[in-house]
Amino acid sequence: MIGFETSRVRHMLTALMCILSLASVNFPAAAQSEPEPVVAAAADLQFALVEVAEAFKMATGKVVKLTFGSSGNFARQIRQNAPFQVFFSANEDFVKDLARDGFMRDSGELYAVGRIVLIVPKGSPLKADGKLLDLKAALSDARLKRFAIANPEHAPYGARAEEALKHAGIWDAIKDKLVLGENVSQAAQFATSGNAQGGIIAYSLALSPQVSALGTYELIPADMHKPLRQGMGLTKSAGPIAAAFYNFAKLPEARATLRKYGFVLPGEAL
Repeated sequence: MIGFETSRVRHMLTALMCILSLASVNFPAAAQSEPEPVVAAAADLQFALVEVAEAFKMATGKVVKLTFGSSGNFARQIRQNAPFQVFFSANEDFVKDLARDGFMRDSGELYAVGRIVLIVPKGSPLKADGKLLDLKAALSDARLKRFAIANPEHAPYGARAEEALKHAGIWDAIKDKLVLGENVSQAAQFATSGNAQGGIIAYSLALSPQVSALGTYELIPADMHKPLRQGMGLTKSAGPIAAAFYNFAKLPEARATLRKYGFVLPGEAL
């Protein structure tokens, strides 16, 4: 037991030293006057990455500007030379494709695997049933009027929601009742604000106090859809502060924040 505690303390000290060493980085003179780098981040990171950015500011004194939205839209904008320096995508393939076509510094790396949940607002006639059995029944007994997911055409969480609905055998029956969010954050708003009777959203959003207070949710089994492998990378225009934030996101403190919001870290079991 003593050996375990000693190892744990050693691990914590190592992580702290990493953060402190990052804080003492002597940024080049150009970086001192560098505008805040813009980070394009998938909407499922809306709460988690804000905490990571705040920790980065405390550790380094540097600030990054976070912009949240659909990963597919961000990938298209990067191809159109949008001024993003770091890209946190909800689908690692977007980063890999951009890297292949010369828009990234390298091929990027996996930072997390996301999960999806069925969420229903307070007063909904639906049950928070992750296996979607009650949703199927609600289609038959006319309880369901509107149901929210992110747009599957460009939002990875919407694509996984579609897969789960198809796995449950109800995609064709529910298509005409769908309310599509531009991204998974907007889908969460629709699903919990009375615009719909429920929806499929990111687990990371459902875990936030702001969303969890609005209804109840249940995880959808991971075998009902493809894994939400999420990748991050630096664009060709990334400067020193952007690179420092990218590296900070790999440190134990940042990874612990992702885990807190329900993300599965690389190497962990779903």
